[in-house]
Amino acid sequence: MKKVLFLPLLKMPSGHHQVAEALMDILERRTTNICYKKIDLLSYTNELLEKVVTGTYLKWIRYAPETYNMAYKHLFYEPPVHSFKWYHHVFAKKMEHLVKEENPDLIICTHGFPSYLLSQLKAKGKCDVPIINVYTDFFINNLWGKEEIDFHFLPSEEVRRGLRAQSEIPLQNMMVTGIPVHEEITKTRTVKHHGNGNILIAGGSSGLGNIMDFYNDLKDARHFHYFVLCGKNQKLYEEIKGWELQHVTPIPYISSRAEMNELYEQVDAIVTKPGGITVSEALRKSLPIFVHSALPGQEEVNLRYLTERNLVQELKADQSLENQLQTVLQDADKMCTLYNAIAAYHKEIEAQTPEELLAVVNWILGEKQTIGLHA
Repeated sequence: MKKVLFLPLLKMPSGHHQVAEALMDILERRTTNICYKKIDLLSYTNELLEKVVTGTYLKWIRYAPETYNMAYKHLFYEPPVHSFKWYHHVFAKKMEHLVKEENPDLIICTHGFPSYLLSQLKAKGKCDVPIINVYTDFFINNLWGKEEIDFHFLPSEEVRRGLRAQSEIPLQNMMVTGIPVHEEITKTRTVKHHGNGNILIAGGSSGLGNIMDFYNDLKDARHFHYFVLCGKNQKLYEEIKGWELQHVTPIPYISSRAEMNELYEQVDAIVTKPGGITVSEALRKSLPIFVHSALPGQEEVNLRYLTERNLVQELKADQSLENQLQTVLQDADKMCTLYNAIAAYHKEIEAQTPEELLAVVNWILGEKQTIGLHA
């Protein structure tokens, strides 16, 4: 029995966990000789530490987004050896202990911090387990380990070109997979039209993200029917429910991917934040994507990439939401440009099916002594 260890970071719901769970489900459905386990290094190190870090992070991006953005940019541009020098030793020792304790045949990192620590251990000869980086945004920041990592699941061809330019990683150790999403989010092949149109508004599973600027527009709008995903924000759900408007439907947190897929099938466009997973799911469904706001840090970087590729339309807070939606959705030329951009993005993806992703995992598990960069 082969063992795969998945390493996201923190316990709160995030794209790092969703990507890990999507890959874990592929193993669950299609293999009988592979077991898997998902571990958060911070919780493994200290449960209280994980809770403090999670709470601090959520408060920081909510109440001081500008300072968080500055800190993130410092991390993005600074080599991690400088950014994490003061506590590198503590977590490196914990990671070394974790690997020895779990004794996996393969490690899959869905967050940069575990990847960085493992690459340092491999460079020192303290870890010989094959590692796959699975990136959960449309770029790679400097935190991720790179040279010592055995295989890379990349979000786009552009990111692959950038990684090749920055490193000596062989081309055969990279694959453009897109950001993996759960296979229950099925690929839509036909453009949908539901009367005047259904619009999904999403703000993240924790209810983070500022869509307050558009609320007055929702009350007065009549051209579309709006489904508002409230995540775990019960206050937001109750407020919208209290409006008692037939054209605005609040939806509480959805944990079922099948239900989420069904909701995607009912809508004609999505208004959201530029988070890697939500955008990737919408792209898989070939939905027009409108961005209402971006959390500081990685979402702002994602937004730049997505707008440059014409994969999303950025909304202006000082203009009518409904007018902006109509301007795009009722313009045949703009819709053609949008669908062509989505098709071009899909064309870059080399692993189109769960079986193709599994083939890479099986190859690495079967070739763990020879797949290394220096083999």
